[in-house]
Amino acid sequence: MPQRGFTTCLWFDGQAEEAAHYYTSIFKDGRIGRIARHTEAGPGLAGTVLTVEFEINGQKFVGVNGGPQFTFDAAISFQIYCADQDEVDHYWNTFVEDGGEEGHCGWITDKYGLSWQVVPNGLVEMITDPDPEKARRASEAVFSMTKLDIAAIREAHAGA
Repeated sequence: MPQRGFTTCLWFDGQAEEAAHYYTSIFKDGRIGRIARHTEAGPGLAGTVLTVEFEINGQKFVGVNGGPQFTFDAAISFQIYCADQDEVDHYWNTFVEDGGEEGHCGWITDKYGLSWQVVPNGLVEMITDPDPEKARRASEAVFSMTKLDIAAIREAHAGA
């Protein structure tokens, strides 16, 4: 039976299984699927991980140990929509504490070099508000932040 939808393939240099376990530990509904290992046919050492399937937040991924030829960059990122500031803090702090790098406007790069956008509920509505002054104030607040502070963005949006 064919797969429906899309599966995101992430290229690693030997850390695919480690990364899959890391990501599934951060997201409460994460799970590991099939793990394929190299056989005597190669090209890797027999028994080592070739690919690992995993799912987080309902999104399917496959990590492939492809080697050092390709690395991640910020041109591709994943958005994590968060219900509240506690959830924003959870994802942000977890990535930072595990070697991630803070970016601007809610962007963060994890220890594997993968980029994430940690987006609080209501943000998009505020920065696209039909009232241009409210949208400007909310956007300016976002542009001044690394980790997003939803209360401060709401205050700016309201003109407080």
